[in-house]
Amino acid sequence: MPVLAQAVAAPLTRAAIFLVATLNPGPENRATLRSFCGDLAALVRAVEFRDLEASLSCVVGFGSDAWDRLFGQPRPAELHPFGEIRAGARHAVSTPGDLLFHIRAKRMDLCFELATQFMARLGNAVSPIDEVQGFRYFDDRDLLGFVDGTENPRGAAVADAVLIGDEDTEFASGSYVIVQKYLHDLGAWNALSTEAQERIIGRTKLSDIELDDSVKPTSAHNALTTVVEGGKEVKILRDNMPFGRPAHGEFGTYFIGYCRSPRTVEQMIENMFIGRPPGNYDRLLDFSRAVTGNLFFVPSAAFLENVTEDQAVEDQTVAAESSAVLAVAESSSSIPSVGEGSLGIGSLKGDVPHE
Repeated sequence: MPVLAQAVAAPLTRAAIFLVATLNPGPENRATLRSFCGDLAALVRAVEFRDLEASLSCVVGFGSDAWDRLFGQPRPAELHPFGEIRAGARHAVSTPGDLLFHIRAKRMDLCFELATQFMARLGNAVSPIDEVQGFRYFDDRDLLGFVDGTENPRGAAVADAVLIGDEDTEFASGSYVIVQKYLHDLGAWNALSTEAQERIIGRTKLSDIELDDSVKPTSAHNALTTVVEGGKEVKILRDNMPFGRPAHGEFGTYFIGYCRSPRTVEQMIENMFIGRPPGNYDRLLDFSRAVTGNLFFVPSAAFLENVTEDQAVEDQTVAAESSAVLAVAESSSSIPSVGEGSLGIGSLKGDVPHE
């Protein structure tokens, strides 16, 4: 029977909240978050019931360090921290983030209520790092004026693009997600002619038609973000959202890309910032800069439902007792020494390391 995934492939909505937080030190905070994992689905259902037609959903992802602290071994095969990239004046930053909440609905008030309930439930166990409220802009356009997400996979192709299968069976139906928050210099961008903008993006602005390869530069955004393996394009699922504060001159795009392997999105970002070949970089970065960067693993819904607070607390107790036994053994010459290595203390998904 297929493992139930989180709502990674939920339909695009009119509103979203992107919330990144860090897990505070201490076994009590780890226990709180583990308990929250098991309660997540019930919290979503409680808020969703207020308007069943509003398509409320939430995806939660975990960073590499947080995974080790919460769940230990085994760990997803390709989970690692987001890699910083510097190339000339371009900088893909790597910023703190243990948890990602991607909340979506047709109504912002439902997103807002669910985020409020999450933070009340987690309390002092986490510290918020970044929160962005995104919105759909006219006909799915970004604030640069171009349609965003045209090449997303559709139908059965979505699951194939974003859900892990036999390549990592312990984490089947999981997914990886990379997020970056971009700020745009709209004044400089709008000073360009429409034709110049189209050559940077690689599509026509009004009709959203891809430029022919005979006129499209190799540095066009959609050229550099196309990854081909074995003669076939590797797709990802984007659910980018515009955001901003006009009175503060802040206009941005929150990039979020779900993928079966993070290598795909990482290759796209490398092509953008370094260039393909090096130096042939994405000219969109002359007008946009990344101010955050994170990589998370999204476990299956079934995984989350089986996480318990008690297991983490019990592991700490057993660990303390085992450490005491080990200390006694090492201090007594009459007892054979204990070799180095894991104490074999289990959790739901393996060892839970100590802080």
